[in-house]
Amino acid sequence: MLKKWIPIVLISFLTIQVANAQSNDEKKWVRKKYNALSFNKKIAQLMIIRAHSNWDNNKVDSLGALIKKYNVGGLCFFQGGPVREALQTNYYQSIAKTPLLISMDAEWGVGMRLDSVQMFPRQLSLGAMPARNLVYEMGAAIAAQCKRLGIQVNYAPVADINNNPANPVINDRSFGQNKKIVTDYSIAYMKGMQAHHVMANAKHFPGHGDTSTDSHHTLPVINFDRKRIDEVELYPYKELIKNGLASVMVAHLSVPSLESRSGYPSSISYNIVTNILKNELGFEGLIFTDALNMKGASNFKQPGDIDLEAFLAGNDVLLFAENVPVAITKFKEAFESGNLTAERLEESVKKILKFKYKADLNNYEEVKITNLYQDLSIEIRCYEFQIV
Repeated sequence: MLKKWIPIVLISFLTIQVANAQSNDEKKWVRKKYNALSFNKKIAQLMIIRAHSNWDNNKVDSLGALIKKYNVGGLCFFQGGPVREALQTNYYQSIAKTPLLISMDAEWGVGMRLDSVQMFPRQLSLGAMPARNLVYEMGAAIAAQCKRLGIQVNYAPVADINNNPANPVINDRSFGQNKKIVTDYSIAYMKGMQAHHVMANAKHFPGHGDTSTDSHHTLPVINFDRKRIDEVELYPYKELIKNGLASVMVAHLSVPSLESRSGYPSSISYNIVTNILKNELGFEGLIFTDALNMKGASNFKQPGDIDLEAFLAGNDVLLFAENVPVAITKFKEAFESGNLTAERLEESVKKILKFKYKADLNNYEEVKITNLYQDLSIEIRCYEFQIV
């Protein structure tokens, strides 16, 4: 009996040793990168800036100058083409002192943003059929697209329960109005991506499904009591977190039962972000704001002020900071006045660096241009074959 146990013990021991080595390597890399950052550059690591691969050279140069001067944390790509995005990603990464976290809203694949790439089905059509296994496969295929393009974060799945037919912004981006289907399919999508090393980002916390206005243009109101929100809106997030969700996006919503200050956006509410998401739900992953240039946030506070408020609420990543130097100034003023502590800044910056390491940005390799179109299309064809 003893002889039979020896190989198992040895394998277990080796597995532990490898895990510890990886953990030690991660800690060393994070510590080295963090210690190399000035105070200003630590603040800039919190920020993700907008990018378009169809921009002209002047705009590309302007964004490049921003990366060189401030060392921003990452980029989110929008419209353009695959080859242009790959070339720009290679350029931006080559000039960044700290590797950039590259992200995209690719809810139905990178074709949602890029020309020349076929799109996957939208979430609502998948939610209308028994397709959880296909949703997992779609998540895996979209992850392959993202990895091929040098993208580490996909802002998906949409975990909103679309129980308001008048919703102008969620609608077919949701898996439907059944909270169990929304939850199960969101988990499948998340697992498909994260099993293939692309970070999922569930949105829009605490739940944007039952609104009749669009937070891109105004501040929607969720007028339900805490019991209803616990049972409906928060349900998918509770289950996603139990299943290893890497990141969450916090919406710009007015939720009076969760935030007593009138018209105060959820994205900058300490009670919603820290007390509920982090403390009550136990979420330890990266917390992203929704885009801070959306009217649901930008109508409330000016650039710089909104960034600081979002960070003090408990967010780690500030999506689309509109004015990087102003935001840095606001953070420095808060630090000097004692409203922002070095420990709070260190917590989020090191968390961001940890996720960059987990995304293999410590060993960044350029995006290859050869066969790029063909490789992006292979995943679509495989997915269609599975449906048939």
